[in-house]
Amino acid sequence: MNAAERQGMRDRRHRLLLFFLILLLVCGMVLRRGKMRVLPRATAAAEGGTVSAALEFGGQTRTYLVHVPRGYDAKTPLALVFVLHGAMESNENVEELSGMSGKADQEHFLTVYPRGTGRLPTWNAGNCCGTAVAEHVDDVEFFRALLEKLERDYPVDRKRIYFTGISNGAMMSYRLACEMSEQIAAIAPVEGALNIDCRPKTPVSVLIFHGTADRIVPFDGGMTTQINRSVAEAVNFWVKRDGCSATPERGEIAEARSEKYSACLDGTGVALYAIQGGRHMWPGQRLSGNSVPATDLMWEFFAAHPKR
Repeated sequence: MNAAERQGMRDRRHRLLLFFLILLLVCGMVLRRGKMRVLPRATAAAEGGTVSAALEFGGQTRTYLVHVPRGYDAKTPLALVFVLHGAMESNENVEELSGMSGKADQEHFLTVYPRGTGRLPTWNAGNCCGTAVAEHVDDVEFFRALLEKLERDYPVDRKRIYFTGISNGAMMSYRLACEMSEQIAAIAPVEGALNIDCRPKTPVSVLIFHGTADRIVPFDGGMTTQINRSVAEAVNFWVKRDGCSATPERGEIAEARSEKYSACLDGTGVALYAIQGGRHMWPGQRLSGNSVPATDLMWEFFAAHPKR
């Protein structure tokens, strides 16, 4: 077997692995969907909870969920955290997967779970994924419009706007930090890659979670369903762009090794949690095989890095 045939076999294995992972996620999504409780907006505002809403954009009705924290007061400005689903997943699924709504109730911030486009929804993160890329969906402008609407509907603190997401959602978070840097304080991509030419106008804080055994978006980069850059390239880019010290503070928690870069511009920060043996999963979930408290660590990082 020559080198081209071996590479072809590896590519086929990766595609098969991706298919079974997506099948697993979709099955879980179907089983959990019946447990989701979406409240009327008035009830959510009064009691706290998740409300469904829509925005007309680009000739489509784009839907999203908003989780209003318990004790909500429309006169008090709140941080806003966007959580983006992976390719062919759903916003309902990532709400449960991330546990961010529970964190929002504890720490009192707004959480938004938008839905991508297509029957099996995806985001146009540049070189990934699905129909969103094929149909050139302008997801950056969609998020600009959605943010404007949310600022009209809720008391959003404009200095505390954050994004996270998994896989294709993580890639979209990177793209938004590159193209909406004036509005975004920090991002926390999970199992994604920075695959685009990135030219942010202002510094953005970045916290990266990535498993060393991820075969869908490999830690060291490479070709799977598309060409992915390595985690090191993303870290190095943001360290340089944010003007951080070149030498990180290194540490370990649970099953992860951390690198934290300080002395960055405008009070920003860059950090990485490399999850040892971690796969293409949200850290800390039962199927992930680790106990890394990603959602808690995200909020700590977000809270420490408002826009200045």
